[in-house]
Amino acid sequence: MSRVAVVTGGSRGIGKAICEALKAQGRTVVANYAGNEDKARAFTAETGIPAYRFDVGDHEATLEGCARIAAEIGPIDIVVNNAGVTRDGVLHKMSFDDWNDVMRINLGGCFNMAKATFPGMRERGWGRIVNIGSVNGQSGQYGQVNYAAAKSGIHGFTKALAQEGAKFGVTVNAIAPGYIDTDMVAAVPPAVLEKIVAKIPVGRLGQADEIARGVAFLTAEEGAFVTGSTMSLNGGQHMY
Repeated sequence: MSRVAVVTGGSRGIGKAICEALKAQGRTVVANYAGNEDKARAFTAETGIPAYRFDVGDHEATLEGCARIAAEIGPIDIVVNNAGVTRDGVLHKMSFDDWNDVMRINLGGCFNMAKATFPGMRERGWGRIVNIGSVNGQSGQYGQVNYAAAKSGIHGFTKALAQEGAKFGVTVNAIAPGYIDTDMVAAVPPAVLEKIVAKIPVGRLGQADEIARGVAFLTAEEGAFVTGSTMSLNGGQHMY
């Protein structure tokens, strides 16, 4: 039986590309989504990948959702924490809800999914967790103190949990995408997007399947010696 992989925020954009790449790798893939039933149904009809609805920012809902997946599909050995939201604005205009929603879902979702799945991975002696960070969590970004803080937190979370999982055969890594050609980036005003692309050395936005290939590498059986790492896939926008 193939290993079960759960991709949060998996029904569209980068998450959808990750789901498809892991399915092509021979995994039994499950997508998580938060709210858009129509898009989730269309995703399942197109890909044949089941989609389970729960809010990864809700601790109890995440525990229940992962338990249901484990009971109906099988033990979860691979988790890709891709779900995320933006609530952009400069600090003096940012509400607490804008801050809290982003922290609760983007960073809290990583904790909740780990609490639901990491113990089983440890017991079985094998696991792969990949957390999707961001170039803006590495370099910062004007008007995104919430998003940058959450994504930066993901990078620290990854390094700490990797140390806990290493002796149990569980690797924990992160990918920090740059600007990828998705619906989220499409919402950026054209004039602003043009300035962003001008700062990317390769001269273009990334593609979702480029991120997906990184996830496929980190979750492979052969990836056992890579843990606590952040793979920066940003076209050279941020180098360090």
